[in-house]
Amino acid sequence: MKANIHPDNYRLVAFKDMSNDDVFITKSTVNSKETIEVEGVKYPLVKLEISRTSHPYYTGKSKLVDTAGRIDKFKNKYSKFKK
Repeated sequence: MKANIHPDNYRLVAFKDMSNDDVFITKSTVNSKETIEVEGVKYPLVKLEISRTSHPYYTGKSKLVDTAGRIDKFKNKYSKFKK
């Protein structure tokens, strides 16, 4: 493998799914102001709304997560076309 091909900030980062509090650690270059301690080690923290442990496609459960009100906006916009 070639040496020195990764950016300087390529390090282990903790990603936390806020819907079910699942935390997984992987390498990333994402910037973060928050940290979290996992098994005695501090990692930069990135908060997620949906991850592989809460996404309906992977879990097989229909779970609706709408933080921006997009579904209500859609229903209001197209309610006039309802029969």
